[in-house]
Amino acid sequence: MKTRRTFLKQSAQLSLSALFFSHLIACKSGDKKMEETIKEEIKKKLALNPDATYMMDYISGDVGFFSERGGTIGWIANKEGVVVVDTQFPDQSKNLITELQKINDTKIDLVINTHHHGDHSAGNSAYTGITDRILAHENSKANQERVATERNQEGRVLPDDTFADKRTEKIAGETISLHYFGAGHTDGDAIIHFENNNVVHMGDLMFNRRFPYIDKSAGANIENWISILDKTKSTFNPETKFIFGHSDNGHDILGNLDDISAFKNYLEKLLVFGKESISAGKELQELKKSATEIPGAPEWKGKGIERSLDAVYTELAS
Repeated sequence: MKTRRTFLKQSAQLSLSALFFSHLIACKSGDKKMEETIKEEIKKKLALNPDATYMMDYISGDVGFFSERGGTIGWIANKEGVVVVDTQFPDQSKNLITELQKINDTKIDLVINTHHHGDHSAGNSAYTGITDRILAHENSKANQERVATERNQEGRVLPDDTFADKRTEKIAGETISLHYFGAGHTDGDAIIHFENNNVVHMGDLMFNRRFPYIDKSAGANIENWISILDKTKSTFNPETKFIFGHSDNGHDILGNLDDISAFKNYLEKLLVFGKESISAGKELQELKKSATEIPGAPEWKGKGIERSLDAVYTELAS
């Protein structure tokens, strides 16, 4: 007890980056009481504006998340370095950068895009001049180039570094692995693993209890998406903490393997429903008017089922 009191008294006087390191030690030691106390110190030192339009917190050690408008951002920040995963839009990235500079006010070592959609990559421009590298899967960069041309977005800031199957980076005292398991939500989705902290950013390969966008125009594949989630379950472990690209109201943007399994079930049942509907001679437009949920996956409700039905009919017709 004396050791804990001494440690916590010292922690209260530490810098934010040192507190993140202290939290990592507490996590590894299994001391839950110390972990919770340090969490509170971190929240105080982050000192988010009470009127802030965004939410920001850490997940494990010095790995955290940021949510405002668009796909969830992941980050690691300490005195050794800063890495940001996804960028939402320029204004949102500027808010994040302001907060990260409270931890480390030097350059951001690396920005990663999980895929090309604007709510995950349009904020790349906010990092001009403060990072030397934006990294994405090679198909993600190709998709960003294509969309920029189609929409006359001459000023869009694109990745300047790409990978094919797997890439490992060592930054900020962390080993960061990028995995590509094939086409899913698009044909360029990367899964990002902060290995030491065992936190995984899934990008839009995970929609937690929210009807997913399945971008067939960018090579999305429902059948292989199911395989990606199987590979995710076998690659990571029950202790892994996951960041999801999106979630429905009342559901978290953070989760575990059970959530991965639940979304895999949704995609499996979507394929079955599509095949059965086509076999029964149901027209797509008729189905879109009548269907409110996918049989066997009742947790996915609300608006957006039409996107899934469009995608599954397109995939099964090809």
